[in-house]
Amino acid sequence: MNTSPLAQAAVPASADRFAEPAFGQRRHAAVNAYLNGRFRTRGTLVAVHRGTGLGMIAENTAAAVTAAARCGGDLIEIDVIESTDGDFFAFHDGYEKQHFGIDRNMQTMSTAEIEQLAYPQRRATPLVRVERLETILRRLPDVSLNIDRSWRYWPRLLHFLDDFRIADRLLMKVDARDERAIEAARRHEVKYPLLPIAKTVAEAEHTLDDPELNVVGIEAVASDPQHPFCAPEWSAGLRARATFSYMNALDLGNGNALMGGWDDTVAVLQSPALGWGPLVDIGADVIQTDWPALLQDYLVQRGVRTPAQT
Repeated sequence: MNTSPLAQAAVPASADRFAEPAFGQRRHAAVNAYLNGRFRTRGTLVAVHRGTGLGMIAENTAAAVTAAARCGGDLIEIDVIESTDGDFFAFHDGYEKQHFGIDRNMQTMSTAEIEQLAYPQRRATPLVRVERLETILRRLPDVSLNIDRSWRYWPRLLHFLDDFRIADRLLMKVDARDERAIEAARRHEVKYPLLPIAKTVAEAEHTLDDPELNVVGIEAVASDPQHPFCAPEWSAGLRARATFSYMNALDLGNGNALMGGWDDTVAVLQSPALGWGPLVDIGADVIQTDWPALLQDYLVQRGVRTPAQT
């Protein structure tokens, strides 16, 4: 029997998705108001992995964020790296060979070197280059930006973000095991909405209810469908503690299931009911995908999301 506080606090998984949501502690209500408003008007939210990079649009760019928003995304995920000069760019390090044919981690490159890199989608001007984080922040459409892989650079990045005065539009992912980053968030005056990434109940519990943190959700990672995260009681218990469940439908192509083997590839090539249905059934409040338009249609069909506003 699962005796964790989350299970003990469980409420029915069929709770009304369109009830007045209030994720996060009341003391942080102002900074969480935008995100809670999105839940209130849309229901289950769609998070888009690295934006929508198709055709001439490259992932992790302002254009990809705009494209993802127009495909139905509510939370647009981007990755962040820091150059050796201390400038922040949007890129998932480790993919340098795939995109640019270089065997070098971008974190070891200067700002000038990074700014010379161009994505292969477009060979004629204007070339699509790796973008500075500030470019995306200044061009943010009416969505939240879900910033991933940036906790490596806290607290300096948090001070950088302060200058843009859009804390209510940001959702900061953080490895729940990274105490250095979590302590930086505790010490930082602006309480950015946090999304700890957890693989165990213990990791999730480590940050929940901490009065010095603004934890609004938990990103659950579970390869085994028998994992506690894959039971309806998990999401229901989180919701009872004013915290949303964030689940991945991503198929990263490396053979590692992120959420019980229920993913985009199954949904697109077999059936949405097989790939995304179980995530809805267990009460996911946010689903991250590479296929936002198709996922949105399915969520509307299931009655857990309102149709897109025209």
